[in-house]
Amino acid sequence: MSPVPWPSPLQIGDRVQLVAASSALQPEALERLTAGISIVEGWGLEVAPHPQPLRSWGYYAGSDAERLNDLQAQAPLLACLRGGWGSARLLEKPESVGEQARPHWLLGFSDVTSLLWARQAAGIPGGIHGPMLTTLAAEPLWSQERLKSLLFGSSLPPLQGSGWGGGLAEGHLLVGNLTVATHLLGTPHWPDLQGAILLLEDVGEAPYRIDRMLTHWRLSGVLQRLAGIGFGSFSDCEDDDAREESAANDRSRFTLEQVLRERTEGLGIPVVGQLPFGHDCGNAALPLGRRARLDGGCGTLELL
Repeated sequence: MSPVPWPSPLQIGDRVQLVAASSALQPEALERLTAGISIVEGWGLEVAPHPQPLRSWGYYAGSDAERLNDLQAQAPLLACLRGGWGSARLLEKPESVGEQARPHWLLGFSDVTSLLWARQAAGIPGGIHGPMLTTLAAEPLWSQERLKSLLFGSSLPPLQGSGWGGGLAEGHLLVGNLTVATHLLGTPHWPDLQGAILLLEDVGEAPYRIDRMLTHWRLSGVLQRLAGIGFGSFSDCEDDDAREESAANDRSRFTLEQVLRERTEGLGIPVVGQLPFGHDCGNAALPLGRRARLDGGCGTLELL
């Protein structure tokens, strides 16, 4: 089987197709969606309006068949509307990650991790872990410009985090939500992590649950295969009674950072924390599969 080519950089006038693959969009999000569309149209792209942006089936943005149909659209960029839950259900159908007639970009994060990782596992490039159109307008200008640069083929500046040690490493980039990715373990939709630079983020998970998931990864031997690991924002992931300022003196609790540091000790690889991506703004756009360099000393992530 011949390698699947990377999608071409976008050009002025290219079409953007909206995809509702996860949870239903709430009416109050329509204003945010309109603002995000305005930004993308300001880049010279043509956004095809979704025929039913408030489509729903229970808590999903439509039935599995309807949401799967969104993913079959022929457009240079498929932009997801929101996360939540539901995209993993679509992986039961092979066409959910099937190659289009023309290679395309797929943009999203959070629950969209299922689709991004499944494409990567299938050898289909073009996944971008980055803002949804309902979150784009809230992003700082540097984040908006970074996404534009990535889509249009311009170079991207390094990201600055906090170096937690381990030296320097290079590898292919894999980015996603820790909880969503954990639930892909053991499935055919798990991409190759051998020699990868893995970047993880999450939201609303207490430190003990982060601990439990990373322990699962350790027991599975996954973390031991990596070239490097970085952490983005873990929004609302501290115990209510164990915030950073109080937990340091409470020996019965661990802070989030303590958990992340301890669960990555002994791997012998670069570890970087506090990289600017995830559910907090800004959510730096990152292309899955691209070669990257992670520096555990100075805390930088650079695309090669």
